Amino acid sequence: MFSKRKKESDIDLEQHELLEHAQTRIKQKKRLYTHFVIFLIGSVFLVLINKILKYGDTYDWFIWAITFWAFIFIIHLVNVLITQKFMGKDWERAQRERLVKKQKEKIAALQKEIETDFPVSQINKKEEI
Repeated sequence: MFSKRKKESDIDLEQHELLEHAQTRIKQKKRLYTHFVIFLIGSVFLVLINKILKYGDTYDWFIWAITFWAFIFIIHLVNVLITQKFMGKDWERAQRERLVKKQKEKIAALQKEIETDFPVSQINKKEEI
């Protein structure tokens, strides 16, 4: 109860990674929802500026502004809900493992090439002379 020994964490490394990943996803989705709300409010504001305040009322410029903003929102949506889902932590881990395996194969091939070009027995003979 009053020991000076610190309690060891009940959360192991894998659970910690899962929690960090979950927190990252929550932040991404929260930012997406915030972007959507700001998009809606901003769109209404642009329409009000153009139609009610009659700023540039000869041309409906708010349509282009809202369309451009909607395009940016769709890119954000695709990035959060589709790209991050398929190219998330598991995808990164698989890519990293694949690249490490490829590097190990190249190193093994180079070592084999070196051993065939310069056999150990020849090197030992030259050192003895």
